[in-house]
Amino acid sequence: MKNTPTVLWISLALAVGFSLAWFLKPAAPAPRAEEPAAAAESKEETIWTCSMHPQIRQNEPGKCPICGMDLIPLDEMGDASADDPLTLEMTPEAVKLAQVQTTIVGQTGQAEKRIQLTGKIQADERRTASQVAHIPGRIEALFVTFTGESIQQGRKLATVYSPELITAQRELLEALAYRELNPDLVEAARNKLRYWKIPEEAIQAIEKSGKIQETFTLKADVSGVVTRRRVAVGDYVKPGQILFDVVDLERLWVLFDAYEEDLASLRIGDVVRFSVPVLPGREFTTRITFIDPVINEKTRTASLRGEVANIGRLLKPEMFVRGTVQPRLEAAEHLLVPKSAVLWTGPRSVVWVKVPGKAVPTFQFREVELGEAAGDSYLVKSGLQPGEEVVTYGNFAIDAAAQLNAKRSMMNDLVRVKGAEQTGPDYRAETPAEFKKQLDAVARAYATIKNALVESDPLKSSEAATAFLQSLEKVDMS
Repeated sequence: MKNTPTVLWISLALAVGFSLAWFLKPAAPAPRAEEPAAAAESKEETIWTCSMHPQIRQNEPGKCPICGMDLIPLDEMGDASADDPLTLEMTPEAVKLAQVQTTIVGQTGQAEKRIQLTGKIQADERRTASQVAHIPGRIEALFVTFTGESIQQGRKLATVYSPELITAQRELLEALAYRELNPDLVEAARNKLRYWKIPEEAIQAIEKSGKIQETFTLKADVSGVVTRRRVAVGDYVKPGQILFDVVDLERLWVLFDAYEEDLASLRIGDVVRFSVPVLPGREFTTRITFIDPVINEKTRTASLRGEVANIGRLLKPEMFVRGTVQPRLEAAEHLLVPKSAVLWTGPRSVVWVKVPGKAVPTFQFREVELGEAAGDSYLVKSGLQPGEEVVTYGNFAIDAAAQLNAKRSMMNDLVRVKGAEQTGPDYRAETPAEFKKQLDAVARAYATIKNALVESDPLKSSEAATAFLQSLEKVDMS
């Protein structure tokens, strides 16, 4: 047959091809040793967390649902200080987000302290007087007719008609007629007029003229401003009766209110610089001359008093004033810490100190003992050293992050050091097994709520909350 050779040649070619393929095929790889179970399985799943909110844990990268920061792998979070409950490590991104600012504390010379005071101008009580009548009689005329009028010593105040004074003048003239027989009677008559403060020149004029003067003029005994007029024309006055209240405004008192916590820093002689709203840009100076020994029970303040010369009568009683005093502190070097760096929690004062020489930002919790305030700073008695760097802004964010990381913080004073023996009471042996089961059920229900909230599932969260309340009601607290 004609096709027989063709078939033979095709068969021969296939046999040769299979033979070549057999000899040229690569050697089979040697069996490999069995890999560890961890390598055989997929690489461990990476946990992603937020450097500011470590309670956030996710299986994939993303944004923190609280602050919006990029999540970072959990193993990148610094753990060098994990065993130290007083230190907290933060990523540079977290520090930037918290806007952390620090200040290096250092010693200074004599610390300056400023105390702000408020108060008002008052008249000097030692410069007030009462202008009285020295002779009895009726007011015929008044030369000072309104409150606020200024008077000078010796100025005419009023004209008085006095029958008693007329009688005294007659007695003097009659005594002069018998001067040679009874000179003592003349002197007695003169003394009676002097008792009513009749001027010596007026007495001599009566003796010389021999005429009785029906009215006399009352003159001012002191200079000042009339603050009250007590008589009117036609009034009958007696010796010693007050006609006008007068105050000298050439020197005034400045009364400041000082809070009781500032009294320990104030001394008699301290300089106070003050101003009044009605004279902007004008500054006055006085010294503390008196500190009230009694505290006002309503305002909890004590009154400080200074004196000031009222040049040009620019200052007026009852004007409000604002003053500043710089108390004299101890003449020694002081360590100062800014007020913004201090966190207060009851009797404790807390600061966060930046740890130097760390690859990642690290902050240390520190309790300090403070002295009195000095301007925008506090005097440091213990807890800090010169040259240390304290956090002055962002310390609340650092403290919150420390609390979330179970570190020592302002509100979390009781922490357990990793690896240390627990010193608190252990009630596990005394706790009934049934009660432990009930608490375990509550914890599991709480975990279900947490997971539902992380998944942002409102329906599931509501159901989990209901289950949590039910498990909580089943706890026997008896």
